Amino acid sequence: MTSRLSAAGALRAALLSSAALAGLSPAGVSAQTVYPLPTLSVIASPGDMSTPLSGSGLGEAGLAVRRPATSDAAALLRGLPGVSLYGNGGVSSLPALNGLADDRVNVLIDGVPVTAACPNHMNPPLSTIPPTQVSKVDVLAGITPVSAGGDSIAGTITVERAPPVFAAPGEGVHTEGSLSAFYRSNGHSVTGAAAASVANDAFSLGYNGAWSRAENYKDSNGRTIRSTLYNVQDNVLTFGARRDGQLVTLQGGLQYMPYQGFPNQRMDLTYNRSLFVNGRYEGAFDWGTLDARANWRRTEHTMNFLSDKGGTATGGMPMDTLSTEAGYSVKATLPLSARDTVRVGNEFRHYHLDDWWDPVPGSMMMGPQTFWNVNGGDRNRLGTFVEWEANWSPAWTTLLGVRNDVVWMDTGTVQPYSWQNPIRMGMMTMANPDAADARAFNARDRARTDVNFDATALVRYTASDTTEIEAGYARKTRSPNLYERYAWGTGSMSSSMNGWFGDANGYVGNPDLKPEVANTVSVTAALHDPARKAWEVKVTPYYTYVQNFIDVDRIGTLSNGFVKLRFANHDAVLFGANVSAAATVYEDERLGAFRLSGVLGWVHGRNLDTGDGLYHMMPVNALLTVEHRLGGWYSALELQATARKERVESVRNEPETPSYALVNLRTGYEWNNIRFDVGVENLFDQQYYQPLGGVDYADYRAGGSRGRVGALPGAGRSFIAGMTVKF
Repeated sequence: MTSRLSAAGALRAALLSSAALAGLSPAGVSAQTVYPLPTLSVIASPGDMSTPLSGSGLGEAGLAVRRPATSDAAALLRGLPGVSLYGNGGVSSLPALNGLADDRVNVLIDGVPVTAACPNHMNPPLSTIPPTQVSKVDVLAGITPVSAGGDSIAGTITVERAPPVFAAPGEGVHTEGSLSAFYRSNGHSVTGAAAASVANDAFSLGYNGAWSRAENYKDSNGRTIRSTLYNVQDNVLTFGARRDGQLVTLQGGLQYMPYQGFPNQRMDLTYNRSLFVNGRYEGAFDWGTLDARANWRRTEHTMNFLSDKGGTATGGMPMDTLSTEAGYSVKATLPLSARDTVRVGNEFRHYHLDDWWDPVPGSMMMGPQTFWNVNGGDRNRLGTFVEWEANWSPAWTTLLGVRNDVVWMDTGTVQPYSWQNPIRMGMMTMANPDAADARAFNARDRARTDVNFDATALVRYTASDTTEIEAGYARKTRSPNLYERYAWGTGSMSSSMNGWFGDANGYVGNPDLKPEVANTVSVTAALHDPARKAWEVKVTPYYTYVQNFIDVDRIGTLSNGFVKLRFANHDAVLFGANVSAAATVYEDERLGAFRLSGVLGWVHGRNLDTGDGLYHMMPVNALLTVEHRLGGWYSALELQATARKERVESVRNEPETPSYALVNLRTGYEWNNIRFDVGVENLFDQQYYQPLGGVDYADYRAGGSRGRVGALPGAGRSFIAGMTVKF
């Protein structure tokens, strides 16, 4: 297992990586970029085993062991310092960094941002890549450098597939591949994956496919948790060409998801197809290195009711989304001297969205017209940055950067199901606020332009070969998304169809929202042995003040007891600390290496205007892991503990959850070209409720909660098995 240092060691890694990039050979061009920034945790690329068995990161062995336990790429991050997950669909968890989640996190898939094309965010970025295709993950939080991206305030998560495979000099034609199969007993989840590559020393062609399906899981009381089933297929082709230190990569893929249940949402995913094409150029020159990317993605998405929520093969309430996003990014690294390195870059991102709801035959309330939730919504962003890294002495390193992002948004006119206000239904008259809302929305100026500025200042001091201190400040800005500004309907049905928070409340947009501006200060102290192999301890307290934080105001109630909310700017504060430690407790050639690691996280968030807690703040939580490695054998025993969630956001009726502790066991063995993995999640079948899982709306809708909605239960015990064959 691999660890790259978090805040304390990131700048040293950056200097080494910059030096390596400056002298790229043809074989070295495909190496992954190491960002010069404080890193909460890095899942290192294969082969980098400089610090084995660390609890703060995952190498290829750690990835391989975790993959059988999940079909959700976001779940690979569970247990890393500062990372928590919003419960969502089975392959669509939403990661949070230091209490900030979803669009506040800049998620890059193969260096490209992916925008959720759904009013419920059922297809978030990490749902577009299966865990079996994940080769490397960088998690960057808090004091995130400007070169890692803009239009976000929490940090950046970069997920990458493996680079193209090339033949060694003189090898001729090189071929390789693998077949994998995984099974999880709870929900009868089955996953299959295949990969194959053929290449010479100049050209490479590869295929990577995955398929995963699951039924509803059960909690520890044996109750079936409705709307937790899913089915997803992914296929990706990768072409690479290299020559004289230059590498060109072309990648295209198709994801098809026929269904995915969402227990904490009013709707389910009943169709999703996403097609993408990415291109990348990496080059090394006398003056430095250049990394240029271009991307295009088209997503078709449909929501409706699966059978758990009363859906049928025909009818229901179909809601369609069609999105197109395209863009480019160019980054140059300029080693000006032994002391100074400058990075400059520019990027453009275009996102177009149509969101419409077809009329429901025979319904007076949902017809006779098509309801346009977002009609021709456009969100464009042009960003430019410059970053200076200086290695003043072996003890002192600084990183300074500034960034500008211009975001301009607009959308077309909309229409409700009916322009009649009110609507007459026989002897009854029903209120139709959507008609008045649509007229007011269409009459106003909807174009918005935000000019945003970011800055990062970081200093790192190496006091000795065992002590490092890093401190910094970052100003980060995020503009609202299209739904936050342009979801216009205040009706009970129309508002309740917008919202990605898992609380089943209704949400209404606000065109006058201002961008969020987060000011973060953080300090990391790291202690370790001189060789960084025997032990290490890292403590990172942080404080973030967010101006114009996009929270909500309550504007009404819904007929079933849920509430109606409008997005609104408020000032907010978040503060907390992440602690991680690891130590080799025993090492022997015959018995192997034993390592103990632990992670502790705490975050507190408060709306300064209302005094209310911020939504989905993870309570105090810890993960203690005992690991063992002997030759091709890897094992881990985990104790995951979470405190009671008592501080909640009352305006959303967020439920409290009790404390719990879970034990997980997994092991893997690799022999020649075959790897076996087995494990048990929730070994003692502990009943628990997910602190960030939202409400169990599917059970409430089915009448199982007897008129009251509660927190979403977690999965009971699950036995896991997997096998991978390489050839």
